[in-house]
Amino acid sequence: MGGESRSVRKTGVIFDMDGVLVLSEQAHWESWRMAAKERGVEIAYERFVSCFGRINSDCIAILFGADISPEESARIAEEKERAFRDILRHHVPLAPGTVELLKRLRELGVGLAVGSSGPRENVELILGSGRIRHYFDAVVHGGEVKYGKPAPDVFLLAAERLGIPARACAVIEDAPAGIGAAVAAEMMAIGVATTHDAAELTASGAMVVYPDLLAIPVESLVNLRGRA
Repeated sequence: MGGESRSVRKTGVIFDMDGVLVLSEQAHWESWRMAAKERGVEIAYERFVSCFGRINSDCIAILFGADISPEESARIAEEKERAFRDILRHHVPLAPGTVELLKRLRELGVGLAVGSSGPRENVELILGSGRIRHYFDAVVHGGEVKYGKPAPDVFLLAAERLGIPARACAVIEDAPAGIGAAVAAEMMAIGVATTHDAAELTASGAMVVYPDLLAIPVESLVNLRGRA
């Protein structure tokens, strides 16, 4: 973790992982299709996109039907995530500007966290193989909360681990479900239009939307305490 004590951190930035820190859409699409093919299921791309930001059990209900048993849902999730990790194991496609933004925010004393809907193994693989784990003071994965996005649980737990009030945190998200979770947590919701267009993210509650991480002005993330 970072070298500066979290007790001096006044503001926090919580990053979603997929679509924000790592451009993993293609890997997710391929791995969901693998799991579906084993069961003779055709997945529409539009339904796949609607799952962005959600935990696996919610995605499986959307993609495979609400009548899937908990046991079969668990099997599908395990197969899908194993395939996903196999795809990314040798190359983690970090989003352009990721390292530069994280480094600058740490230099400015901002507390950093990951708030992901993904399982622990995915988060650890991407942060470790992507060589960015040391930038973060806290990490939360989807298996640690009862309710996934758009519920605020992931982000509230991340703020708690940072030791920073929710209203002094910003969230950077690419998906409507994640933007909704940030709004529900009463955090500043910042969108990056990597997987959804700006209009959709704005309609979900994003205060501002940038095309990617490279476009985010670092100074806007440094002091959030006084925002309305």
